[in-house]
Amino acid sequence: MTGRRETGGTETGGDVDMAAVGELLADRSRCRMLLALADGRALPASVLASEAGVAPSTASGHLARLTGRGLTEVVATGKYRYYRLAGPEVARLVEVLGRIAPARPVRSLREGTHAHALRMARRCYDHLAGRLGVAVTDALRDRAWIEGSDGTVDPTERPGHQLPGRLPEDGAYRLTDAGRDGLAGLGVRVPAGLSAVRCCVDWTEQRHHLAGPLAEGLLARFDADGWLRSTPGHRALRVTDDGVAGLAASLGVGWPPPAADLARVGGGVGSGGEGRPSPL
Repeated sequence: MTGRRETGGTETGGDVDMAAVGELLADRSRCRMLLALADGRALPASVLASEAGVAPSTASGHLARLTGRGLTEVVATGKYRYYRLAGPEVARLVEVLGRIAPARPVRSLREGTHAHALRMARRCYDHLAGRLGVAVTDALRDRAWIEGSDGTVDPTERPGHQLPGRLPEDGAYRLTDAGRDGLAGLGVRVPAGLSAVRCCVDWTEQRHHLAGPLAEGLLARFDADGWLRSTPGHRALRVTDDGVAGLAASLGVGWPPPAADLARVGGGVGSGGEGRPSPL
């Protein structure tokens, strides 16, 4: 993979400079800003300064560097300026880093509560992630609305050059005819001609959750029906009473998960399981 491009026979670039992006991500304040924007919101510099725990003047410098390298972009609304991720590829970069980055320790009940909420349900740019995202994906597969691997990691597997247990992402699922009809019945907009369905490996669950146009349509439907509510201050989502009823009736998803199921998969605050915080 190279960044070389030819225009009129003239080379305008060499191999990609990964270190340039790595240098930006080596700063925790900038990483916290990217995480705050990972749910697709556009936020003012003052909010991002608070998220990063730095002074407004320092945040402005960080945002200028992130924008200059194409990781964030500015949205001007009147006299106000907001920042957002530059696109879905940047959101995917944040997701991938989240899967390989070590977890920060949870040092307080507040941090543990925040980490638990993120694990249960969160907005990941334009799609649903966390335990709820995985549960919805499982429900679609159980109904044969999508076909593909269940996303379970096999730590003994080493396919080719991939890391042990690494799951395929792009095109890992296929939308079936029954799925197209069933989703249409739920009012989910499915792009014409869509067949391959992209997925992400959820960094808290280490299982697949849906991504791409189908997942975007599902999240839009959930939002429009009032099934989800944003949590003030971070990207965790709360399932409303209407959402609990709707998920059960339309997809057979019981929410919240049984306590025994939560305990089986992850531990408490500080254990690296249920209390696993944002990794960056």
